[in-house]
Amino acid sequence: MASTGSAARLGLMVLPVAFFGVFFAYPVAAIVERGLHVDGAWQFGRIGEVLGDAGIRHVLWFTTWQALVSTALTLLIALPGAYVFARFDFRGKEILRAVVTVPFVLPTVVVGTAFLALVGRGGLFDELWGVRLDTTVWAILLAHVFFNYAVVVRTVGGLWAQLDPRQEEAARMLGASRWRAWRTVTLPALAPAVAAAALMVFLFTFTSFGVVQILGGPTFSTLEVEIYRQTSEIFDLATAAVLTLVQFVAVGLILAVHAWTVRRRETALRLVDASLTARRPCGTGQWALLAGVLLTVVVLILLPLGVLVERSFDASGSVFGYYEALTSDDSGIFLVAPIEAVGNSLTYALAATAIALLIGGLAAAALTRRAGRLVRGFDALLMLPLGVSAVTVGFGFLIALDEPPLDLRGSWLLVPLAQALVGVPFVVRTMLPVLRAVDERLREAAAVLGASPWRVWREVDLPMVRRALLIAAGFAFAVSLGEFGATVFIARADNPTLPVAVARLLGRPGEINYGQAMALSTILMVVCAVALLVLERLRTDRTGEF
Repeated sequence: MASTGSAARLGLMVLPVAFFGVFFAYPVAAIVERGLHVDGAWQFGRIGEVLGDAGIRHVLWFTTWQALVSTALTLLIALPGAYVFARFDFRGKEILRAVVTVPFVLPTVVVGTAFLALVGRGGLFDELWGVRLDTTVWAILLAHVFFNYAVVVRTVGGLWAQLDPRQEEAARMLGASRWRAWRTVTLPALAPAVAAAALMVFLFTFTSFGVVQILGGPTFSTLEVEIYRQTSEIFDLATAAVLTLVQFVAVGLILAVHAWTVRRRETALRLVDASLTARRPCGTGQWALLAGVLLTVVVLILLPLGVLVERSFDASGSVFGYYEALTSDDSGIFLVAPIEAVGNSLTYALAATAIALLIGGLAAAALTRRAGRLVRGFDALLMLPLGVSAVTVGFGFLIALDEPPLDLRGSWLLVPLAQALVGVPFVVRTMLPVLRAVDERLREAAAVLGASPWRVWREVDLPMVRRALLIAAGFAFAVSLGEFGATVFIARADNPTLPVAVARLLGRPGEINYGQAMALSTILMVVCAVALLVLERLRTDRTGEF
């Protein structure tokens, strides 16, 4: 039976491995080969030349520096929120939880646009105090905190809610101060979750593209932005290939450390009491902490989103003038009216979600039982698209998928295929814990009674994971809707997506273009927020992470 199970697992892995091989590894390898394989010989000396360039070293330094500072600021600002959501019970808690999660599912282009409306030229800060923060590092850092606040709240707060507070209370009864009890009892138990959250925030900020491109201007450039500049503006594929390899190695190391912290966290979770621990705040200090977290949410999250919505309305003419302008193609930026980007994005996202569910569902089923190095390597492969340059993947699609039988450059499927690469990891991470929680004896009993592996999945696993499947579909839909790095290369001018349309409108001068960008960003934000609210209703009552 063990050999049958291994064969079934390998069978489940075939399609996901083929999908990632053709639509991820092959395009990335094509970029590297095109850049470093010249006149029939590999030019590895080019690596030293690129890394020796002072400008490139500055990009590498800034990419790492801003990721470290962004991570530290996010932990500093979000950890009090994680404590409040874990330990306090108050009216409107679930609504507030949904609000702090909205930024995480928003496209980075919308995040950049929201902060541009807040701190950019003609933004709220500029109008009230004459202060502009766009093209400064502070705008980038604040946008990264805004985007990743929920990662810390969900990841750390999920574990914090499962820690038995009586352990810390016992330490205090033995004479330890509140600070020492927290430092010696609670902090060590939280350390794996804090480390996992920090690594995820670092990964997202290390590979930041849309936020830096919109808010950084010509002054600041991360690896991802520099890869885009080298490929689309300078067309220096050798430099782009070297930077892709650097990012690939860096992301691989980050994911390896993250996998180690996750294994430590799973060990810790088996040792703690998972009973409900949230209580209403009672002391003055607790009410002050709750008020501080609420103020943080209002200023950090609601204010940028509110300003974005406010700027989407035309104060000088018709209130809905910018929205009405979306129905016209007179701007000359697109071959169609900008509003058509809404339908395009929804169509692409639905197709990408279907692909991600198929590939991610098979992958999660293959990973249900923990196994050896082969399966762990397969698990790591599924996570790579989250960190490897989406810009490289998108440009790789153009130069690799241009010959039969993979001549897809004229096919509309090219966009959802690229978006599905980002959606698959979310599907796997959502479904895998639920699949592993299914009692293996149920599967064995069905197999003994003669059920095929497919029927076992349909009759045993599927009824138990249906809710997780719907949640995974929602996450895949949201991230596909907002994918920008790869789509900016492969979306055609007559079929733009919402993020691409926003970026192109922001890149053109004029009040009408700016207003239309704000209007499209608001539409995209509303669609993502609705998807998130549906996810929150589907979630179980247990506090968890993404």
